[in-house]
Amino acid sequence: MRTPRKVAVIAHQRKTLGGGLDELRRLITDQGVEDLFWYEVPKSKYAPKQVRKAIRKEPDLLIVWGGDGMVQRSLDAIAGAKAKIPVGIIPAGTANLLATNLHVPADLPGAVDNAFHGERHKLDLGVLNGEHFAVMAGIGFDGAMIHDADGKLKDRMGKLAYVWTGLRNVNGESPRAKIKVDGTAWFDEEASCVLVGNVGTVTGGIHAFDDAKPDDGWLDVGVATARGAAQWARTMGQMAVGRSDESPFVHMTRARKIDVKLREPLTYELDGGARDAVKKIRVSVAPGAVKVCVPRQRTGDKSS
Repeated sequence: MRTPRKVAVIAHQRKTLGGGLDELRRLITDQGVEDLFWYEVPKSKYAPKQVRKAIRKEPDLLIVWGGDGMVQRSLDAIAGAKAKIPVGIIPAGTANLLATNLHVPADLPGAVDNAFHGERHKLDLGVLNGEHFAVMAGIGFDGAMIHDADGKLKDRMGKLAYVWTGLRNVNGESPRAKIKVDGTAWFDEEASCVLVGNVGTVTGGIHAFDDAKPDDGWLDVGVATARGAAQWARTMGQMAVGRSDESPFVHMTRARKIDVKLREPLTYELDGGARDAVKKIRVSVAPGAVKVCVPRQRTGDKSS
């Protein structure tokens, strides 16, 4: 693999890592880059427009600086483009769940080295109501928790924001959910949370999907029926010491298409970013939708 010569950077201005964006620029130019296209945004919702501008420059590599929300919106834009430009993730956000699941180095020099010299690996994405995600999507307790943690609270408290808002929402409502997987009725009961995962570890560092792989062409589905602090404590405890599907308050399966209908609208989330309340979601898998740079020392358990 030749070293990329044309590189585009999409950076969240408010996120930090190592020596910051100035150090990122220095490390990139140390790689012998000939053309560097630089785009900064104040919020992740402005990233897709800049990604589309970057794609028109036809770079050999697109580097995304930020957290999961920034990465999700960038990958969503890239997945919709014809050219599958490799993406290097610089984990400068709060959770960095995709980077963690892919074993991307958490330090700036290591992340840059991985972007330039790591394996270009095809990853699946999920698609919820037309929008791509890389880590997970959730509705119910999960969506409410992330909605409440968004913005200033997450900036101030970091990962603890999820703990705080989670405790506030454990006694939330549990509307009836009708769920079909690949066209077949699967679940029809009260549900406090519906999660769809592309990787194993999700919000709060919880290993929710024990068998999930981001390159197997499937999405893992979990429904939690826990209500109140005691049942949620039992559920989280089981996830911490064993398999999630062994909890009496969790139902799990795997599918390529998931349809969820709720009796009343609830907030949902994609990769830690809150979206408006809805009564229906449709989720499907987009196999091999993007190429992401991953460490070469772990290629033995990955397919190309």
